Amino acid sequence: MNTLHAPRKPTVDSMQHILTSPDLTPSPAPERSGEPMIDMHGIVKTFKNAAGEVTVLKGIDLTIDRGEFVSLVGKSGSGKSTLLNMITGIDHPTQGRMVIGGTDIYMGVTESQRSRWRGRNLGIVFQFFQLLPMLTLLENVMLSMDFADMYDFEERPERGLEMLKLVGLEVFANKLPVLVSTGQQQLAAIARALACDPPLLVADEPTGNLDTKSANAIIDLFEELSRRGKTVLMVTHDPSLTSRTTRNITIADGLIVGDSRKENKDLSLRGSEATEAISRHTDEIASSGRAAKRPRNDRS
Repeated sequence: MNTLHAPRKPTVDSMQHILTSPDLTPSPAPERSGEPMIDMHGIVKTFKNAAGEVTVLKGIDLTIDRGEFVSLVGKSGSGKSTLLNMITGIDHPTQGRMVIGGTDIYMGVTESQRSRWRGRNLGIVFQFFQLLPMLTLLENVMLSMDFADMYDFEERPERGLEMLKLVGLEVFANKLPVLVSTGQQQLAAIARALACDPPLLVADEPTGNLDTKSANAIIDLFEELSRRGKTVLMVTHDPSLTSRTTRNITIADGLIVGDSRKENKDLSLRGSEATEAISRHTDEIASSGRAAKRPRNDRS
């Protein structure tokens, strides 16, 4: 298992123009390890207040593989935001084990170590963008590299511009956030989340404040990132968006109550069992037919 004391060295992506390239055939995804991206066991979160204890997460077990594009769905108060906080290392589980990319992010790990790990291995996209208004789009993207101490100082402007080019905003690089549309602000926030080349992207209602066209552009980008090996976990309430993810997970009252991957697997197993049963039944009918056609003296 990895430790937080040896963070990985980033490599510069070559993903410019991935959505506008005339070659519509996606590039082959990077080779993926058999190790899951997210592996949680028995995650419990209990909050204490004046009225007593409230358990928000009730022993969640969940595995998400590398390269999956997953939507997390649940009503307000279902526990999805708390679960996201567990995955991102923002809050601590009361019980359970959380392993991200082979690293247990809570066992024997200090807050400063976890913060450093988060900056280097995790990209977070917020519903309300969280861009600093006094910085240009390029400076906002570069800020994540500054905090995580990733890439040489001289490389960061070029890397930041590369990320803005990835999302189609290179011409707005020197604009303040207030001077671009809300959709463009969210694209800039995604560019910032990708700046340190994280293997995992977590998006909390990333299209909640966008028009349909802008929302589709965001999902197009997430789909392409998933095809290229990034793991994308997105919280959403929009059924039109969940239909485009490769897996849908539903949470209610602190429990996983629906998982399309498990449901599809169960359906596949039931279908296989039904096929086998039909085959056996067909063989029995054929055998009975052959026996009925034999001459009477052959049956003695």
